[in-house]
Amino acid sequence: MEERRRVRRLDLTGSIIIKALGDDTGGEEEAQITVTDCSRFGIGFLCDKQLMIGDIYEASLTIWTKETLVVFLQIVRSEKLEEGYKYGCIFIGMPDTDRKRIEVYETVEMLIPQNE
Repeated sequence: MEERRRVRRLDLTGSIIIKALGDDTGGEEEAQITVTDCSRFGIGFLCDKQLMIGDIYEASLTIWTKETLVVFLQIVRSEKLEEGYKYGCIFIGMPDTDRKRIEVYETVEMLIPQNE
């Protein structure tokens, strides 16, 4: 398959807690997710909750430096798995400083030789 991504994806370990935006009922539901890949433009993650393509969520993303970034994600793809769902998201309105943190990590990862 031809690679169409603009930027290399980072394999990060960790998780984020997300909650749906626009829910005026006060019933915020948090879901634990596991990040499968990340770039400065978006993330992929696994979750046991069904989320809707196009919806926007607020997320607290813990990055490799142990800092927590509060980001907004828009679901752009979804795949049903045996045990949950796999999602692809783009960052919405991410500040340049946060985007640069991810970009620096991308650069460092490219310089470190990978074991094959």
